Amino acid sequence: MNKPLRRVAIFCGLLVLALLIRVNYVQFVKADELRTDTNNRRVAINQYATPRGDILVDGKAVTGHAETNGSDFQYKATFKDGPLWAPVTGYASQAYGSTQLESIYDSILTGDDDRLFFKRTVDILSGKQKQGGDVVTTLNAKAQKAAFEGLGKKKGAVAAIDPRTGAILALASTPSYDPSSFAGNSKKDEKAWSSLLKANNPDEPTLNRALRQTYPPGSTFKVVTAAAALENGLYSNIDDPTDSPVPYTLPNTQTELKNEGPIPCKNATLRVALQYSCNTVFGKIGADLGRDKMLDETQKFGFNQELFIPVRTAASNFSKTMDKPQTALSSIGQFETAATPLQMAMVASAIANDGTLMTPYMVSELRAPSNAVVEHTKPKEFSQPLSPENAQKLQQMMETVVSDGTGKNAQISGVTVGGKTGTAQHGVDNSESPYAWFISYAKTDSGSPVAVAVVVEDASANRGDISGGGFAAPIAKSVMEAVLNK
Repeated sequence: MNKPLRRVAIFCGLLVLALLIRVNYVQFVKADELRTDTNNRRVAINQYATPRGDILVDGKAVTGHAETNGSDFQYKATFKDGPLWAPVTGYASQAYGSTQLESIYDSILTGDDDRLFFKRTVDILSGKQKQGGDVVTTLNAKAQKAAFEGLGKKKGAVAAIDPRTGAILALASTPSYDPSSFAGNSKKDEKAWSSLLKANNPDEPTLNRALRQTYPPGSTFKVVTAAAALENGLYSNIDDPTDSPVPYTLPNTQTELKNEGPIPCKNATLRVALQYSCNTVFGKIGADLGRDKMLDETQKFGFNQELFIPVRTAASNFSKTMDKPQTALSSIGQFETAATPLQMAMVASAIANDGTLMTPYMVSELRAPSNAVVEHTKPKEFSQPLSPENAQKLQQMMETVVSDGTGKNAQISGVTVGGKTGTAQHGVDNSESPYAWFISYAKTDSGSPVAVAVVVEDASANRGDISGGGFAAPIAKSVMEAVLNK
C-alpha cells in the first residue's frame, strides 16, 4: 500500500474508532441521563403509549386511563374521586409531569420496570400490547372518606396509621384538586392547571398538608413532653403532685407562662395536667429536663428528619439551639416547634403501641400485570420512644382526656379512646385564627388498630368556636369509627 492510501486508511480507521467510542458512550454512559431528560419527547410519548397500571385501595382501582385524540400521546391517566385520593396518588399529566405515587412508581405503572422484563418479553413475542403493573396501597377507603368529608370545606389535613404495623390508613388534605382535570395537554388542561397555581389560588390545593405542611402543634405536643418526663425519671407516678407553681415564671425572665383560665394546675399531677392542658406544668417540665433531653425524646418520635413513605414528607421541627425559656415554650408546642399531621399521628401511634413506633408506609405491594407480586413491604420498627410501662401510663393519661377532659367529642361507645386536644397560636401576637388539633387512638381487645391526627386551619371561623375538641375531635372520631367498623 502506498503512503497516501495508508494515511487515508489510518484516518478512516480513527474515524470509525471515534464513532464506536461515541456510540458506546451515548448508549451506556449517557443512556439513563438522555432517557430521563425532560426535553426528550420520546420518553413522554412512550410513557403514554399504553394504558397505565392502576393504584389500588381495598382491592379497587382509584385510577384508570382513557384514549386521547389529536395527540401523539395515545393514552392519559384518569382518577376516580380525584379530590378524595389526590393526596395519595398525586397526579400524572402529559403536560406537567407526575408526583407522589404516580411519579415514584411510574416505571411499574407503565410496565417499563426491569422487574417486568420477562412479562414484557412474553407480550412482545405473543403480539400483545405492553401492560403496566399495579400499586397496592395500605389505605382504608372508608377511613379516607370519613377524613375527607369530615374536613369538608375547611382547610386542613388528617393522617391515620395502624400503630401495630405503621400502615397508613388515611391521608386527607383540603382543599384538594382533581388530577383528571389536567391529565392531558389541551388548552382545557392548561386552564385547569393554572387555576391551581399558588399565584392564582392562595389556598394551594395541590399542597399535601398531611405530609408537606408543618404547623405549631400546640397542646398536642404535651404528650411528647410527658413522655420525656417519664422516660427521664423526672416523674414516675402519673397521680403524684408535680413541682409546678402557678404562676410559673419562665427561667431567666420576668415573663409569666399562663394557663387558659382558672384550671387546677398548681402542682397538678401529670394526669390532671394533661386532662386540663396545663401550660405551667409542661412548660416547667421542659425547662427542668433541658433542651438536650427534650430534643432526644422528640427525635425518637421522628422530629428533625424527612421521611419517605415512599412519598417524601417535610421534616417536623424541634429546635437544637434554644435557651431555657425557649425550651419551656417549645415543650408546650410553641416557639419554633412545628409538626406535620403525619408526625403527630406517629406520636399517637407509638403511645398506643406500648411505646414502639413503627415506620409509616402507604404501599403494601407492587404487582406485575399478571398479579404476581414483585415487591412486598414488611413492617419494621422505627424506634422505641417509650418503655411499655411508661407508654401504658401515658395511655391512661390520654384516656382521661377523652373520658373526663377536653376530648369528650372523640368518645366511642364500647371502645377505649385516648386523645389530646390542641389549639395552636397562629400569626404575630396570635393575631390570626389558631389551628385546631386533635390526636388520638382507639384500642380494642386485640390492640390498637388506628391512631389519628387532625389539624383544622379555618380563618373564616369565629375565634371562640375554634378548639381541638370542638373542630378536630369529631373528625378523628369518624375516622376511628370507619376503621373499627370495617
